[in-house]
Amino acid sequence: MSQSLIETLSAPQRLALAYAPSRMKPVTLVLFALEARLAQAVRLASEPIMAQMRLAWWRDQLALPVSKRENSDELAAALALFEGEEPALQSVVDGWEGLLSELMDIASVERIAAGRAAGFAALARLGGNADVVDDAFRAGRRFALADLAAKFSDPDERAQVLALAGAERDRAITLPRSLRSLAVLDGLARRSIARDGVPLLDGPGSALAAIRLGLIGR
Repeated sequence: MSQSLIETLSAPQRLALAYAPSRMKPVTLVLFALEARLAQAVRLASEPIMAQMRLAWWRDQLALPVSKRENSDELAAALALFEGEEPALQSVVDGWEGLLSELMDIASVERIAAGRAAGFAALARLGGNADVVDDAFRAGRRFALADLAAKFSDPDERAQVLALAGAERDRAITLPRSLRSLAVLDGLARRSIARDGVPLLDGPGSALAAIRLGLIGR
């Protein structure tokens, strides 16, 4: 695995990646690294148009055959591991682009969460877990909502996100060992939502919860 890509991940992503079985680590890393790169594009852009241009570049790359992509970018080249799942990754890009909207209503939040959840579903399909794709999508949606709640400073926006997330807070999702990384993120998301949107990793308690999830999946 690429250490340079690992270094771009958030702390929850790095911790979750540690529990991916060896055959799933490369593809899991690529999904997490793409999320991290898109998050950076949105966070650091001085103007929304600049972020939109960067996100459009990723969308364009995913629309190209693997052989014609910009291989000088390590992550763009690594996206070859998702060959056949490009529409799902384009949905992830669309989800991040939703954060640039001036109006952050319930429908906008739902689109953001659904877009990011498409990546979790793609990972399930690539791992040969077609029977749990729906559960993987739900886990991704819950993780995206918890991540948003922890980041939003506006109390009204935060309340909207928590209201959506709370509807499924207690719904248990069981994912197979091959998707243990997603189970870790989903578990941290459930814990965050139950605590009114605290950061996914907010101290020793959350770290211990992540370790337990990584070891036994629940």
